[in-house]
Amino acid sequence: MIPVIEGIAAAAPQLQISVDTMKLAVAEAALEAGASYVNDVSAFTLEPQMAQLVAEAGCDCCLMHMLGSPQTMQDDPHYDDVVGEVCAFLSDRAKLAIAAGIKRERIFLDPGIGFGKTLDHNLDLLANLGAVAALGFPVVIGLSRKRFLGELTGAARPDQRVAATVAANVLAFERGASVFRVHDVRATVDGLKLASATLARDGC
Repeated sequence: MIPVIEGIAAAAPQLQISVDTMKLAVAEAALEAGASYVNDVSAFTLEPQMAQLVAEAGCDCCLMHMLGSPQTMQDDPHYDDVVGEVCAFLSDRAKLAIAAGIKRERIFLDPGIGFGKTLDHNLDLLANLGAVAALGFPVVIGLSRKRFLGELTGAARPDQRVAATVAANVLAFERGASVFRVHDVRATVDGLKLASATLARDGC
């Protein structure tokens, strides 16, 4: 990974490079190579020292909610109140990050669509994404080609879920998301441009 980061940083220094890792050593090496954004799907729970690393590096970070681990997260996930529990977790992790010295404006939150959630959990979070946005941090959303979109539409293959991805991202944007992880960039940008122009006329 390091040669790729170094190559991108050298060719396009104006771009921000994000590294997706739960491992302290990987994040440290990536930041040294030119990355400036750490996306930790464990929200610093796997390696708590990650918070100090991010604080000392002065870089951005994304804290995501995940139930269990990547190996166990889809083993019958259960919540009494998925929206409330996800919001409480993200709020606590953000407070911990700030206490570790990370500036508030460098913290992004991700409700973790598809990470330890059923179809109903994902839909509840998408419908109530405003509750995550109300925590006061930029909201990152990763809906692109996700399995739950296939469950709803019958699209078995990920590449058949582009239309559903765009629709889901437009809904997320309307509810407060501002950072979108996508495979199909052009289609998503077009959808978000239309949503943005329409909401602007609506006074939103």
